[in-house]
Amino acid sequence: MKISLKQMRYAVAVADLGHFGRAARACHVSQPALSQQIQSVEQACGTSLFDRLKEGVRPTPFGAEFVARARRVLEEAEALSSFALRRRAEPDRPVRFGLIPTVAPYLLPDIFPALANELPHLSFTISENRTDALINGLADGNLDIALIGTPPPEHGVRLTSVALFHDPFVLATSRAETASTPLSLADLAPERILLLDEGHCFREQAIAACRIDSDLAARTFAATSLSTIVEFVANGQGVTLLPEISLRKEASDARIVVHRLGSPGPGRQLSLVWREATPFAATFQRIAEVIRATHKKKETRPA
Repeated sequence: MKISLKQMRYAVAVADLGHFGRAARACHVSQPALSQQIQSVEQACGTSLFDRLKEGVRPTPFGAEFVARARRVLEEAEALSSFALRRRAEPDRPVRFGLIPTVAPYLLPDIFPALANELPHLSFTISENRTDALINGLADGNLDIALIGTPPPEHGVRLTSVALFHDPFVLATSRAETASTPLSLADLAPERILLLDEGHCFREQAIAACRIDSDLAARTFAATSLSTIVEFVANGQGVTLLPEISLRKEASDARIVVHRLGSPGPGRQLSLVWREATPFAATFQRIAEVIRATHKKKETRPA
């Protein structure tokens, strides 16, 4: 039996994400379909690629070597595809666009219509994941572009990163609390600051901005989404930092009060990232320009 590029992509996704369900979502297939393909590879190899654990999966020693070799094959396949399409100005398939969870629900309602209006000849498939998974997706050829909120982490594949705009942080408290504006983060009790769970880059940015030590951060309540945290804040069970782009959605609750932070306040630089070797750099640059212009127009719109 021959092992296909698709099966290699599935195996790499499982290794990167440590979970069959998350890997299936990242590859846009059902979990049974992905599991069946992995089992077919294991039968062909005569051994398991992954140890199935209660909390997820991890590569076996053979699986780790298989995944490492599969990465190299996939990179070469992507390079060959890029070479073959080098004269083509735009992809002949949907642009695979990944965004981090603390950006996707807040920007997509604005930028997706703008992209459709400004670039009607392009179509998109959208996925949401954490920064490391998005960078792995770019490296493995499962994504074309990614919108992230930190500098791209070190990776074997060379990436192009284009700045979009600065996204300041604000403090959200319940209406029952009193605080002056602008407010200093030094005035906050660190143990009352609610955070996202491990793996979110916004969590690390909040920890750094509020100077929360690692021991306290490990004991602090952690949630899977900003919406969950905001509900706790509204009920007076803590305070939290929010990115400014989230306010239209997350600060609409009358029980929430938003406090501007003293200058220079913390924030993040949002960027669009893609593989340096892509033949579609001009198209991706144009996508970045549309996103940047859409945000600027929203900023200058009367309140």
